[in-house]
Amino acid sequence: MASSEAAIEARIGRSFRKKALLREALTHSSAAEGRSNKADYERLEFLGDRVLGLVVSEHLFALYPKEGEDKLAPRFNALVNRDACARAARRADLGPALVLSPSEARTGGREKDTILADACEALIAALYLDGGLKAAKGFIETFWAEEFEASGDAPRDPKTTLQEWAAQRKKPNPRYDVIERSGPDHAPRFVVEASVEGLDAMRSARLRARC
Repeated sequence: MASSEAAIEARIGRSFRKKALLREALTHSSAAEGRSNKADYERLEFLGDRVLGLVVSEHLFALYPKEGEDKLAPRFNALVNRDACARAARRADLGPALVLSPSEARTGGREKDTILADACEALIAALYLDGGLKAAKGFIETFWAEEFEASGDAPRDPKTTLQEWAAQRKKPNPRYDVIERSGPDHAPRFVVEASVEGLDAMRSARLRARC
């Protein structure tokens, strides 16, 4: 485990003063289950999500000074969603360093987007607690660089796109129903079903709702 932690430190260019924070950020709940003295990354993930949101918001606010909230929000969501976090985790090569239960490891846990995204947010929190906002921001600027570059193409809000599509065809507004909710309270995962008159319903999973 120490060698994996050292590899991560080398990869991100920072040596942790509090090694326990790094260890916690890399520990999945499956590995900590049943062990009262072993912390997992869920609490850190909660904090890391907020730190990531602050850094990304600040970046977009400075980069697009003439854009309002309606334009900034889709850019923000594209940069902080599960897929973006998982891609950043892969760039940082977090997968091999994750501490998983044997069963989770056997089922490909090191490559699961949800686990990688959560661990990445936890690592951001660990960096913040160990070295302040500057340390966390440095990590985000490095491993989100490709995401920031891609943010130049403003993403369309899928809900607005579907609504416009329905309006053009003189159909009623789409209907959205939450059909499933899972995950912890601080990072819930929803499955939402969207339906438009005359079309089969489509389902989409979202890691969390953001305002």
